[in-house]
This record gives sequence, C-alpha cells and structure tokens, in this order.
Amino acid sequence: MKKNRLIIFYFLIGLLILVSLFFDSELVRSISFLRNYILDNFLMVITFVSSEILIFFVLTALFLWRENKRRWILPLWITLGASAFISFVLKIIVKRQRPFQLGIVNLISELQETSFAIWNFSFPSFQSMLVFSAIPILSEQFPKLKKFWIAFAILVGFSRIYFGVHFFSDVIIGGLIGYVLGTIIVKIEKETKFGQKVYQKIFRK
Repeated sequence: MKKNRLIIFYFLIGLLILVSLFFDSELVRSISFLRNYILDNFLMVITFVSSEILIFFVLTALFLWRENKRRWILPLWITLGASAFISFVLKIIVKRQRPFQLGIVNLISELQETSFAIWNFSFPSFQSMLVFSAIPILSEQFPKLKKFWIAFAILVGFSRIYFGVHFFSDVIIGGLIGYVLGTIIVKIEKETKFGQKVYQKIFRK
C-alpha cells in the first residue's frame, strides 16, 4: 500500500512538472492577480522566516533541544549544505531568468532593494529546496511537526511564485530535489549511523 502511494505521489509530481513547464508564465501571471496588501505582508513574513540563516538556526536549535535527537544535527547540516550546493550548481548550469526579470510580472516595492545577483538565477528555487529537504528528517524525528512543516514549505513555495521571483516549475522541481535529498540522507544515517558516531566521538558518549 505504501509503495502504491509513493508511485501515485511521484506520478502526480511528474504531472505537475510537465504542466508547469508548459504554463509557467501563465501561472505566474495568474497568481500575481491575487496580490493585495494583507497577502503581501503575510507572505513577506514567510519569505523572511524562510531565509537560509533562520532555517539553519531554528532547525539546529530544535535538534539541540532534545538530547536524544542531537545525533541528527550533522545529517541535518549535510542536507542543508547539499541543498545549497546543488541549487547553486543548477542555477549556474541552467541560467534561467526570474519572471520579474523577463517582464512577466512586476516586483513589489518591498523587494526592489533585494539583491538578485547575476549568478542567482531562477531555477531551481533554493528556498523551496531548503525547506522541503528538511521534511524527511523532521518526519522521522518530530512526527508531530510534519504537517506544520509541510504547510510551511508549501507557503514558502507559493510565496516565491506570488512575488514573481520564481516560476512554478522552479518551486516544484526545487522542492522535489530537496525532498529526495533529505530522504537519501535519512536512509544513509539509518544504515551507517554516521551522525551518531560523530556525535558520540565528540562528546565521548
């Protein structure tokens, strides 16, 4: 049953990717029509909270809080670091411009001063990759937080499209890569207990 659900899940993701590749511009333009003062401010908060620095410190603090979870700090760091590296490499390879840079939508005034360096291209969405990469580890160690984090990850992805800094396909593929990466790291840690060994060596437990 679980295997069938996974097959259906990845089939639906694949379908979403295909749809998004064909209708990327239309989707960004349509979502931009939802813009209003309240949603702008709410999603700006989500954008701020989803910054890589805050995500790093909040998740690290979460695992530090429970002593029996601390062995997962290194796998978490590896997951976040790998997400950043893979995202950077893909951006350089693909070199896709952002929707607002292509004139599809306008960038809201609050983001006008944000630095979008020339290397910082649209594909994939780094924020989406980052938050989705944490889902497998959080699901494993903090199952009660799973639904909250998934909802947060979806909001992060939506905010990237809403503000016109990413296409739908950037978010979907970025999120998928992040999730798969997190799943792989969890599997490796379970099989090798690398994080646990390092933690025990450092603290001699």
